[in-house]
Parts: sequence; structure tokens; C-alpha cells
Amino acid sequence: MTSFEASSIRTWRLAPLPWERDALEPHVGARTVELHYEKHHRGYLEKLREAIEGKPDAQLDLEELVRSSHGHVFDLAAQVWNHDFYWNSLAPDGARQPEGELRARIERDFGSFDECRRRLAEAANGHFGSGWAWLAAELDGRLRVLATHDAANPLGGGLTPLLTIDVWEHAYYLDVQNERDRYVAAVIDHLLDWEFAARNLGRAGQRG
Repeated sequence: MTSFEASSIRTWRLAPLPWERDALEPHVGARTVELHYEKHHRGYLEKLREAIEGKPDAQLDLEELVRSSHGHVFDLAAQVWNHDFYWNSLAPDGARQPEGELRARIERDFGSFDECRRRLAEAANGHFGSGWAWLAAELDGRLRVLATHDAANPLGGGLTPLLTIDVWEHAYYLDVQNERDRYVAAVIDHLLDWEFAARNLGRAGQRG
């Protein structure tokens, strides 16, 4: 299980944001965060409750539900999990370059941090339609960048997510309209929390 504070389907409690709603400005505006968190993120949790309340699935942890469900329930559960993970992938003082073991793995698997950054931006900007861009660890510990469509995430493929960028339009449209590349650059260069990624990499190593 992940150690960041995830929303709970047992108590129907939305996990709090890890920072104040205006903390990501000027890169992601407070109004964007407000609508994204209160309307979209909370909306997925409320719809998930309606879909599984009174059923055995309601007793599962959120990550267990993501791994075991399909169809409409998966879409809702994964979107709640993805958003929890996304908020924790960002930090007001983020984007300091990774250090230590994470830096070494990035340089081993991508050749350089700049190449990792390029591939992450390419995955986020090049994905057609709604979805997510991820930095993740394979079962053998190697790192990879990938994009997933709609609610899909790397958990279904047995990977360990390290960081994610939400590329659904509601993540950026109020701030930059259709210029996704501006949003992606701002997130990568100013907001990604590489310490969060390093903690996730450490847990991936423990499981391996």
C-alpha cells in the first residue's frame, strides 16, 4: 500500500490536500485547485460511494479496489487514487532535481535527468485526450515513463508509480486554456516533488 494519505472508501473521507489551495501559484491557480479538488476529485469519490455502498467492495482499501475492480467501478476508484497521488506529486517548493539513489537510477535508465524530463514532457504533451503521464518503476527496478488513458494507472501493470502529471483539461484549462505544454513545463520545472518520488522508489525496492 502507498504511504501518502489516500481517500478512504470505508469512511468516504476525501484525503486533504498536502498544501494550501493557493500554494501552487503562479503555476497552478487557486481557482483551478479548488474546482479540481472539490468538483472533480470529490465527485469521483461520491459517485464511487453510490456505486459500491453496501457491497463487499466497500470494505476494501482504495488501492485494493483499484487493483481488483473493472469497468465503471474501476474508473471511479482509479480516478480517486490517481488524484490523491497527483496532489502528493506536487509541492510548492518542488522541482529541485532528484538526488541520491533516485538520481542514480534516472541517469542509469534514461542517460541523464534532462532526458528523463524530456520523455516525461513528451508523454504528457503527446497523449491524445484525457489521461496521465507517469514516472514509474518496473518490477526489476528499472524506471520508465508512460502515459495512460482516462483513469488507467501503472498499478494494473504491476509497476510502482513514482510521480504523475494529470493531463485532463480540468487540471490546466482555467490557467492556460488549451496550451497544455505550458502547464506541463510549469509542473515539471517548478512543482514536481522529487522527494515524494524517492520515497516511492524506496518502497518499491523494499517490495522487490
